[in-house]
Amino acid sequence: MKLINIGFGNMVNGDRVIGIVSPDSAPIKRLVQDAREKGALIDASYGRRTQAVLIMDSDHVILSGIALESLTGRFAPEEEEKNV
Repeated sequence: MKLINIGFGNMVNGDRVIGIVSPDSAPIKRLVQDAREKGALIDASYGRRTQAVLIMDSDHVILSGIALESLTGRFAPEEEEKNV
């Protein structure tokens, strides 16, 4: 199990993340609204503007206030170290 920091001291299991997407498109906004209605939305943005949406394999949707590029970079460092 690899824990990934999604900002403000919050961690998620990196093995259970299906995707990290930008919150700007209409389909993602609908996905977030549907998760909110189902009670499967986790808001980890601490009141800041949502910059990334994490989609989990458990059908949970997590909002993060950390930039999308920053989050995706947190998944890659171990793979880069293995190739060196």
